[in-house]
Amino acid sequence: MAKRGIKDVAERAGVAVGTVSRVLNDHPSVTAEVRARVKAVIEELGYRPDPFARSMRSKVSRLIGIVIPNLTNPFFAELVQCAERAATDHGHNVIFMTSFDDAAKEADRLAQLAGRKVDGIIIVPSNGPHSIKAPKGLPLITVDRLLPDHPGVAADHRGGARIAVDYLAELGHRRIACIAGPSGSRPTEDRLQGYLDVMKTLRDHRGAKIKPLFINAAFDYESGHAAGTFLLARPRDERPTAIFSSSDQQAIGCLRVANDLGIPIPAGLSIVGFDGIPLSNLITPRLTTVVQPMSQIADAAISSLLGQRDMPPVGKPKLFQCELVIRESSAAPLLEPAMINASG
Repeated sequence: MAKRGIKDVAERAGVAVGTVSRVLNDHPSVTAEVRARVKAVIEELGYRPDPFARSMRSKVSRLIGIVIPNLTNPFFAELVQCAERAATDHGHNVIFMTSFDDAAKEADRLAQLAGRKVDGIIIVPSNGPHSIKAPKGLPLITVDRLLPDHPGVAADHRGGARIAVDYLAELGHRRIACIAGPSGSRPTEDRLQGYLDVMKTLRDHRGAKIKPLFINAAFDYESGHAAGTFLLARPRDERPTAIFSSSDQQAIGCLRVANDLGIPIPAGLSIVGFDGIPLSNLITPRLTTVVQPMSQIADAAISSLLGQRDMPPVGKPKLFQCELVIRESSAAPLLEPAMINASG
């Protein structure tokens, strides 16, 4: 069967080619009756418009570019999926590229996307101090790792960390350690600060201030395992009774350390993660975690790029509240000899 074109649709529907074009672009000037008739013919003939030709004519590509550091982190994979769903709802598709967490590759990816004539760019910047130069004339918004000189949207990392550490404190934990993220990362700084916000308010059973204990580590499983080994190698009366990890991957690596050392979870150690990746609900024990509202974040980024909502002002990012999901990896601490003696 010969490929059907827009002229065939117009002829069968009894309308002008321009009318078919307006239907395809959801132009409000087309009546409901005509719109329904044209769409029925499009379906009948199996007509599929050429997206490249449409973008050349309209100067709108209906493509959103996304640059992420890597695909090995489930958080970034979920971000791309949520962004694609949101873009589709707005009649757009996505092109995503990875920067491999390298500033030079990141700049190259931005140039490539500009060459593809995308309508806007979402970027999770690479770690470390650097600046991003947005392609001329293209709206750009940062997600998760916010930068002071660009609009941004993210979860409230600091608030989410406070929720997690507050929860552990309310359970009765005082020796709460933190596996922070890698140095130079905005989420690392915010989540660590949320941990410190709570720790500075805590007192031990003698009324003395609690000294924070934290270690920087990459957000992956291996680094969580190494950090957990460092924290749990302490004598029993000094090691933490709870650990707040800045990512679920770190937390899962730490869970493995506890298992290898014979420390029962949660009876001997509570662990709370951050992100809410799907794997956190599949491991044993299931991980208590701070869940980022990925769909809200992605939709806000897409809507801002397409002018459906105001772009967040530079220096005033749009932040979304996180949710603590309590599962099996956390519980009240067992009473220790020193605390039993102190209570009489």
